[in-house]
Amino acid sequence: MTVGIRVSLVTATLMLSLPGCATTQQAANHDPWERFNRGMQRFNDASDRTVMKPVATGYLKHVPRVIRIGVNNLLGHLSFPTTIVNDLLQLKLLATAADIGRFALNSTLGIGGLLDPATRVGIPHNREDFGQTLGRWGVPDGPYLVLPVVGPLTLRDAASLLVDTQTDLRVRLHLSTSANVALGVLTLVDRRASFLSADEMLESAFDRYAFIRDAWLQRREYQVRDGDVPEEAPLEVEPEAP
Repeated sequence: MTVGIRVSLVTATLMLSLPGCATTQQAANHDPWERFNRGMQRFNDASDRTVMKPVATGYLKHVPRVIRIGVNNLLGHLSFPTTIVNDLLQLKLLATAADIGRFALNSTLGIGGLLDPATRVGIPHNREDFGQTLGRWGVPDGPYLVLPVVGPLTLRDAASLLVDTQTDLRVRLHLSTSANVALGVLTLVDRRASFLSADEMLESAFDRYAFIRDAWLQRREYQVRDGDVPEEAPLEVEPEAP
């Protein structure tokens, strides 16, 4: 499980035009720790304004696009074994085969993941994690939770983070402490840069906290159910290209 907010357009419309709608009430039922979560989000927002957003803006402005694409490809490649393992745990055998093929192709012709030939030949890019695996097998999501730096989660997903790190090559390569720190910082900057385009939407929300919570919970349900949700599937704002 990694950090980020891919905002649902359906949820965005509801939050901006109908702040008292049923979606908000349903999400609030998952949020018994709201006072703590709001305080933690204020901390994260302050950290973002003073550090992450300026750094990500500079990264987007001054680093050539071809380098940013390579960095984004490489970071995604290093974390991709997590998807393969969770494909297997969810008994998604076709997805497992496709994802192994993607990983092998990008490891070889993609020069260790810097390039993404798998996408160019039409191999789909799946995203799975242990939180989704637990959800698939009936483990309830638990209360909504906001953690420092990590951001929005549920209790189930917070517990799954430790499992996912064991299949992430950024951990398994056993790099030096300085290299691990540099890779972690680069991961945060790359991810934050991908979502700069969503800032205006978030700033215009009636209640920023409720907006993010509702969008995140709706998106997470959509992921766990593989799109098989009772209501209309949400459209998502994809992150800006690196």
